[in-house]
Amino acid sequence: MSRIAKLACLFLVFVVVWPLGCATPQPFVIALSDNIGSIDPLGARAVDAASERVRVLIFNSLVKKKNGESDYIGELASDIKRSSDDLTYTFSLRDGIKFHDGRPFTSADAKYTLDLVLSSNFAKSASFYELTGNQRRSYIKSVEAPDARTLVITTTEPSTGLLSSLIPISIIPKDSYATQKVHPIGTGPFKFKGYDSVQQVLDVEANNEYWDGPPKIPVLRVRVISDMNALQAELRSGRVDLAPLPTSLSPDAVQLLENDLNLQVLKSKGSNINLLTFNTTHAPLDDVRVRQAIAYALDRERMIHELILDRAIIAHSILPEECWAYSSGQTYSFDPATAKRLLVEAGLSGPDGDGQQMRFEKPLVLKVAGNSIASRDCAGVIQHYLKNVGIPVEIDIAELNTLIDDLRRGNFDMFYGQWVGGNQDPVFYKDLFASSEIPTETRAGHNRSRYVNQRVDALIGDAVKTFDHDNAKVLYAEIQDIVSRELPIFPLWYQGNVVIAKKRVGNIKIDPSGDWSFVKDLTLQRN
Repeated sequence: MSRIAKLACLFLVFVVVWPLGCATPQPFVIALSDNIGSIDPLGARAVDAASERVRVLIFNSLVKKKNGESDYIGELASDIKRSSDDLTYTFSLRDGIKFHDGRPFTSADAKYTLDLVLSSNFAKSASFYELTGNQRRSYIKSVEAPDARTLVITTTEPSTGLLSSLIPISIIPKDSYATQKVHPIGTGPFKFKGYDSVQQVLDVEANNEYWDGPPKIPVLRVRVISDMNALQAELRSGRVDLAPLPTSLSPDAVQLLENDLNLQVLKSKGSNINLLTFNTTHAPLDDVRVRQAIAYALDRERMIHELILDRAIIAHSILPEECWAYSSGQTYSFDPATAKRLLVEAGLSGPDGDGQQMRFEKPLVLKVAGNSIASRDCAGVIQHYLKNVGIPVEIDIAELNTLIDDLRRGNFDMFYGQWVGGNQDPVFYKDLFASSEIPTETRAGHNRSRYVNQRVDALIGDAVKTFDHDNAKVLYAEIQDIVSRELPIFPLWYQGNVVIAKKRVGNIKIDPSGDWSFVKDLTLQRN
């Protein structure tokens, strides 16, 4: 063969082989502001917002929310039927679904997952249990799998909260939990590739056999970027494709990024609620007048305008206004004179309401997560407003896991934070205000304020068994009247959703709760 012929062959080989070698696409990068606490799909230790965001990329649940509403439809279930006595739920499961390792999904997998959760002290098991006296009792009587396509859950009493409690429960293959915490396997739109817990980087790839249609993005990387300047730089440089709900960015930083011709900043109404939680067992916050004084001391309108640049709506309830059970109850406006009067009545200020700090034995400790610049800024403003009426406040900026432990143990006076998801359903009242939901050393619970009111307990007990919305709404309205007066939690505002992305990213349709299920349907235009 001549030298020219050999060169021609080499050229042909180069032309054919080179593109194949470069076929692996660059990952689509999503930035998270908060650390991923765990990739454990069942949340054995705790449940944090970042972990729940990435969970929906890899896993499915039996049910999901219906377009962000407080009603539910099947996800892995194609149909859900409730018995006439409201005690038995029959789930018809979708056919032809496979786990990422090729195993077919059956009712045995769903039963295994739920049995595991119900027999554990996992954080996600708390919603299925109640504390009666010192006894921890589940309202789930049995979970049965009569055939491969049917799952039957029987309860000991009617409960409107069953379906909402199933949403965060990721269905995993039978007998797989031991390896799930290091190599998650689900039925979701993306397959797990790798996770670096130190660098906080999660890699996934498209599940091309996904039962609801494959994702448009073949390779996805989730990077935690908690520093504001770093995230701005990564967005401007193009090394980050999408930043949903970037809590590490200040509103001013978001406004500056709107001027970048390569980026789009999308804003929409959100349902997640920012709130101030009081430890009602700690003096002087065990006095309702002190809690009310704090509510009157805060100028929320000004805070929204100056801190959040008007991207929030004042909240009077833990429920969003669109919820069928919404009522405002007692409302609070900025009224420092009333705040000072209440402090006088509580014996914490001089007779003229001059707010002498010496009447407080020590400053109130306001805990806040350190990874959010917006939260730190808000905590500083809250401290300023309370100082103006004579309430000394010390801010404790804590790492997320430490903060979660402190909240569970009751090691705080006040806590400023955001509740992500869940508050679209009125069963949320049970989570936050039922005395059975007070966390202990051995039991997870969401009533971090340690609030106890027997009338509220009774109303919640009736409301969660009432499926008729008209009748239940009356019960929830009375609950709201009480908790808005006694104020174990002060709802501040509903935070608007902000998504920053490259111009070429399309079909960004984020749910008001900020759920990441929209990632599956993202599209990319060619550069």
